[in-house]
Amino acid sequence: MSEATGTSASTPAVWHPRDAGEACRLKERLGSGAVYVAGGTLLRTQWEAAARPEPRHLIDLSGVQEMRGIGTEGEELAIGALTTLAACRRDPLLRARFPLLAEAARAIAAPSVRNLATLGGNIVSAVGDSLPALLVCDARLVWRDGRAERTEEAADWLEQGPDGTEDSVRLLLQVRLPLDAAADEGGEADGRPFGFYAKIGRREAFVPSLVTTALTGRIDRDGRLRGVRLAAGGGKTVPRRFPLPEALLEGAPADDDAVRLLHRLLLEQYEPAPDPFASAEYRKRTAANVAASHLWQAIRAGGRRKEG
Repeated sequence: MSEATGTSASTPAVWHPRDAGEACRLKERLGSGAVYVAGGTLLRTQWEAAARPEPRHLIDLSGVQEMRGIGTEGEELAIGALTTLAACRRDPLLRARFPLLAEAARAIAAPSVRNLATLGGNIVSAVGDSLPALLVCDARLVWRDGRAERTEEAADWLEQGPDGTEDSVRLLLQVRLPLDAAADEGGEADGRPFGFYAKIGRREAFVPSLVTTALTGRIDRDGRLRGVRLAAGGGKTVPRRFPLPEALLEGAPADDDAVRLLHRLLLEQYEPAPDPFASAEYRKRTAANVAASHLWQAIRAGGRRKEG
């Protein structure tokens, strides 16, 4: 078992587990007085703002190699939870197959923060700006829950409500993205794919989001929408997918009526959390406007290609 460092009365004890199993056993033994930490960027801001008390113990995950790296495993792209946002942005395979996730990583915080902040930390916050992109990519989350591993859909985890209790032993190990959900950049046998990610903040860069949206799908050879996936979040709003708009747009003609339908349904279904910076109504309309604009651009791009 790892030994603790930094055990003076004024600082937390820092534990250095060698693997995920040991990290979970430490958390199980130390209970609510301990927290997992990797980049620590979000935790640090919470402590400084007195939004969360400093713990007595920090379980430092930096030495857990099984939680690092990006690579293919079978028919999936596997991303270790300790992979930094900067690494996600730079990875050539991720950029080629899941460009929306690379764009989401680029839009989060400043470069110095992205060099430390991990994808796993952004996810387990339950409001991270990477989540809409992950949702439209049908991401699955691999957890170490005590002594066992289990996998669940990211959408299901968010829908059920993440376990944010201080006693939770659960540790996110990996994110898995199905490669058949990635855009095929080499051809259009099944139609022309499109995908957009947008983060709207109070200024252009390095700020918390007001609204984040992600939209993917394709326009088939008959000019109809197929496989539309839509997600939105931002600020304190837990991101979610929108099954009703996705279902009603499936097979619909790719035209202005589809754009209006998407706008109306998102206005009806998106329920953002307000804060002192923006009202729920503003966030709702912004999300609907951005998503509809992206769909309109995708349809127009197809029209220009046909004309050419």
